[in-house]
Amino acid sequence: MTTNRRATTRVPSGKLVALSDAAAEFSVCTKTIRRRIADGTVTGYKVGRVIRVDLEELRRALVIKIPTTR
Repeated sequence: MTTNRRATTRVPSGKLVALSDAAAEFSVCTKTIRRRIADGTVTGYKVGRVIRVDLEELRRALVIKIPTTR
């Protein structure tokens, strides 16, 4: 009896993009995005041999509003 090792994952509703495209979108290095995937901040999706990320999820994780003091 063979077992299926692939886990079924919920498909994200946002747009999946390659790491290089996501890095260019936010002006960061691809290593930064890989670190966020590794620490669990962002979910990475393997599509074929390419890792992709949900652009909206990445935006929520990377873009932080800085409070002003007035």
